[in-house]
Amino acid sequence: MPLTIEGRVPSRWAEKAGSRAVVSIGHYVKRAEFVNLALINNMPDAALEDTELQFFELLDTASGDVPVLLKLYSLTGVPRTDRGQRHLNDFYFGLDELWDSRVDAVVITGTEPRQPDLRQEPYWSALANVFDWAERNTISTVLSCLAAHAGVLHSDGIQRHRLSDKQFGVFESAACDHEFTRHAASQMRFPHSRWNEVQEESLTSCGYTVLTKSALAGVDAFVKQKRKSLFLHFQGHPEYGAQTLFKEYRRDIKRFLRGERESFPTMPYGYFDAPATKLLTEFQQAALAHPMEELLTLFPETIAKTLENTWQSSATCIYRNWLRYVLAKKAEVSPFASVTGSYTQIQRKPSAVL
Repeated sequence: MPLTIEGRVPSRWAEKAGSRAVVSIGHYVKRAEFVNLALINNMPDAALEDTELQFFELLDTASGDVPVLLKLYSLTGVPRTDRGQRHLNDFYFGLDELWDSRVDAVVITGTEPRQPDLRQEPYWSALANVFDWAERNTISTVLSCLAAHAGVLHSDGIQRHRLSDKQFGVFESAACDHEFTRHAASQMRFPHSRWNEVQEESLTSCGYTVLTKSALAGVDAFVKQKRKSLFLHFQGHPEYGAQTLFKEYRRDIKRFLRGERESFPTMPYGYFDAPATKLLTEFQQAALAHPMEELLTLFPETIAKTLENTWQSSATCIYRNWLRYVLAKKAEVSPFASVTGSYTQIQRKPSAVL
């Protein structure tokens, strides 16, 4: 069943989904028949719309026969440009509407940190309020990357640790036996892009269950019941598209060439094939010899066309299991939901507002 979006549909998803993204005005659906999902997208403006599209694609693929009604929300305190704020104004709802909403589950993305101590970020108070609300009002909560680090810091005081180099690439992880890893391959693959980590011993000592972990990248996914809600945390990014790591690598190279970082970025692990690695190594040698922004005109952009999403099956598996868990728990709480559920009007044409 295709993903249903409440409110205005962002144009990139409307174009990609085509006719599946349109429901005629006046069409009514029973909210109780859906997994009502909130997506709080906190990514910085440069990645805001890409992240939005990545989650749309993953949820659309993973939902299968589970009907998902998605509503977009924005967090106060995240720095925005005028362009980014206009996008939020056009397609997102404020947190004031979240508190009184009937939401079954919520996905909270990370953002780019600016402070060593996350509690000093300008959005910390708002984010902590969302965590507390989710514990009391949802069946399950997904925290992605920085949001996962913030979540364990807020609820259990677990500090993250700075890495000597960026954990960057696609890593194989072994999965434990859990409802969220059911039908998974013996080795799952997930992208990572982070400078910090929370460590397994700190998590398990506070009651977290590690679902997937890599010998090279450490813990990937882990869970813990927090009041009413089962929290699913990712240190990695299962939602990433095939070219996301490539774009991040190019961005970091640009920062090096502009003098905004001291070292040339490490190439993402397990991501490029041999011909691409050769081209990028040659570019790195040229950049180290003559570090200037103009060299980006020689960057081998054609590599992007050769990249594949080798982690899609792992991402789809864990999100499909998660959505089915939420739907099953919802049915346990409200066995007559399909009969008694309230109605909501959905307009999925990108040019119209509810």
